[in-house]
Amino acid sequence: MKTVKSLLTLSILTAFPMLSFASSVDIYGKANLSLQSSDDGDGSYQEIKSNASRIGFKGSNEIDNGLFVVYKAEFGVDMDGDSDKGSSVTDRNQYIGLKGAFGEVLLGNNDSVLKQSQGKVDIFNGYNGDIKSLFKGENRVKDSITYKSPVFNAFQFGMTYITEDEVDAENGLSLAVFYGDKSLKKSNVYAAIAVDNDVKEYDTTRVTLATKLADIKLGGMFQTQKDMSGAKMDGIMLSAKYTLDKVDLKAQVQTADYEDDTSKKGFSLGADYKLASSTKLYAFYTSFDMDNDVDQKYLALGIEYKF
Repeated sequence: MKTVKSLLTLSILTAFPMLSFASSVDIYGKANLSLQSSDDGDGSYQEIKSNASRIGFKGSNEIDNGLFVVYKAEFGVDMDGDSDKGSSVTDRNQYIGLKGAFGEVLLGNNDSVLKQSQGKVDIFNGYNGDIKSLFKGENRVKDSITYKSPVFNAFQFGMTYITEDEVDAENGLSLAVFYGDKSLKKSNVYAAIAVDNDVKEYDTTRVTLATKLADIKLGGMFQTQKDMSGAKMDGIMLSAKYTLDKVDLKAQVQTADYEDDTSKKGFSLGADYKLASSTKLYAFYTSFDMDNDVDQKYLALGIEYKF
């Protein structure tokens, strides 16, 4: 694996000579593929699916006493070969910025702070049970500036400003306040409240809470959103993960209730088996009851390798 990373680093530095001056370049990514039976409403079929597989490089370089330039260039890789965008490689978070005692400022294509505020409570993130199936706000926004303050007494403030990018468009703003450690490794509580104003034609408010009780991690999210026509939705998501030796047992439920008395709801059950720190096998079942829309069901068995 070290040889592969060295070759990747050499290839990148050859393609982008300016990175040769960086003090560190970290090559990272994950390959995640599943064999699954999928039913999107027209009957079931079998497929091999790539689940948020990616590769990227990131790093930092100290340019003055305590002042760092930081950068990331991450790409999604459609490893099943079924890309409907004409390419198996797509843009993910890509930015450059400065980090110091003032906090961090990043320019480029990046997750909004509202998306970041979910922490790790969406335990089926990147799969069919991802909260984006029912909730808006999981936005990676181009032409954006993101600021995150230093952490003070476990609190941190974040802001994403999205430029209009064209004459008739509108600027967007995403704000968030975070508390605690999203991974629940340094603290037993994580909480966040975030607001989007005119971000991809939605105004959204999201409240997230997570806690750890022995080997059980619990998460919850309340969200209210409104599109530009004024149509409103209120939603709730609850998740739980229980770790037993090398196995993680997972469950998640989500609801979305609309003002016209329609509703959507879904649930996911799953299990992860850790083969090594970098590799896991997993299985999940996800079902969505979409009320006036088509119902969906997914049953999968997969493998993930992180590097």
